Amino acid sequence: MDNSDSIRALVSVHDVMPETLEQIQALLERLTAADISAVTLLVVPGADWTPAAIDTLHDFERRGYELAGHGWRHRISRIGGLRHRLHATFISRQVAEHLALDALGIVALMKRCHAWFLEQGLRPPSLYVPPAWAMGRIERNALADLPFLQYELFSGILSAQTGRLHPMPLLGYEADTAGRTPVLRLWNRINRHRASTVGWIRIGIHPHDLDLRLAEDLKADLHRFSIHAEYGAVDAAADQRCRLVTSARSPSAADSSMSNTRSNPR
Repeated sequence: MDNSDSIRALVSVHDVMPETLEQIQALLERLTAADISAVTLLVVPGADWTPAAIDTLHDFERRGYELAGHGWRHRISRIGGLRHRLHATFISRQVAEHLALDALGIVALMKRCHAWFLEQGLRPPSLYVPPAWAMGRIERNALADLPFLQYELFSGILSAQTGRLHPMPLLGYEADTAGRTPVLRLWNRINRHRASTVGWIRIGIHPHDLDLRLAEDLKADLHRFSIHAEYGAVDAAADQRCRLVTSARSPSAADSSMSNTRSNPR
């Protein structure tokens, strides 16, 4: 049974750089026309930003879009071993920066990424998404010491403070070769089915997706999943479920928890 009307979707637009701003604007126009305003823009700080391009980011913020950190340059200068080589061949090509770094390098990159937003007078981002969703060789507990509150991984959304991973299916549309098209189409079909159980889904859009082979699939999914949420809602929903499950051990505590949830949301 199709229950897509009850599934909450996180919509993100990847690879926001000066050279992609024209495509980003076109995507946002289409999303606005589809009445989708809860959109997170993944910004690549180490690109060749000009004052005019920075002004565009400020305009995005004024229009209500959330900006997130997305690597540093979004390209690699070397391959970091066999695992990285395989990942680059089959998934990430030349963009998974973290896989070429050790833990100290990853931490330095993410700190530099976060600081850049403040240097440009932008709001400090709460979300970080490593290029190709590949976090690399860093322990999860090390992420709690960094300034981001959430991380988006290939498998789901990770809360930095609690260390809790929220598994969440992911849809992608970057089918720029004939070989990628059937693989991505099958992947998306599987994940739409998974979303009916999880209750959440991620829609990851890249700048040129509307010009690629799965453009119609993307348009259909934007129409299919009509409830859209900000990334912060994931932790909020999980916290509420945790309170209800814990308090349900005692009927009086459960009543108290429900009352507080209604009248004093935190």
